[in-house]
Amino acid sequence: MNSDSDLQIAGDILAVQHLLQPAREHPATVAEFAGMARSIAADRRLWAPLVSYDATTRWYHRLRTGPGYEVWLLSWLPGQGTGPHDHGGSTGYFTVLEGELTERTEGGVRTLTAGARTTSAKAPARTGGARGVPGTGAGTGSGGGAGAGAVAVSGRVVAPGRVHELVNDSLEPAVSLHVYFPGLTDMPMHGATGVVHRFAPSARSAVRA
Repeated sequence: MNSDSDLQIAGDILAVQHLLQPAREHPATVAEFAGMARSIAADRRLWAPLVSYDATTRWYHRLRTGPGYEVWLLSWLPGQGTGPHDHGGSTGYFTVLEGELTERTEGGVRTLTAGARTTSAKAPARTGGARGVPGTGAGTGSGGGAGAGAVAVSGRVVAPGRVHELVNDSLEPAVSLHVYFPGLTDMPMHGATGVVHRFAPSARSAVRA
């Protein structure tokens, strides 16, 4: 059989441009947003020179915006945390770039470490805990290849309305990357009686995570 017979029958798809799916300029699915976060996180040149620390509150920097999403870089000194909150109607994806963070939800406690798998524990008893919604965990993955500028990446998906809390329980600083889609416009804070405060967009950066 002629090795070119398939091509002669079907034609060269590269020559029929209207049959090709155009590459999207911006992510549109949870998997694509997670992939974008891993790509950014894996290249230290994109974020490491920007990192700073604030002894009074978590430091944050908006790294990137696009149609319907935003990317934030955060740093955490030991003991700094968010308090229980959700992200309103936005989906979030976060990954730890340096150090480690502890995520607490109604379903359990997870420690996320840069370049490592998450470790989980059963949720401790809470005295009048926050109104929780079990979250969706993203599997760990590898982002970027070997080399001085690359790091391995693991991350978590935060579903809309899911209550969680992040804190740096370690003795070392931590750095994390957060993607929100659509962009964050509401961040209700939760207490023993439910929502205790609903941050306006102008104030939400104080608890962003």
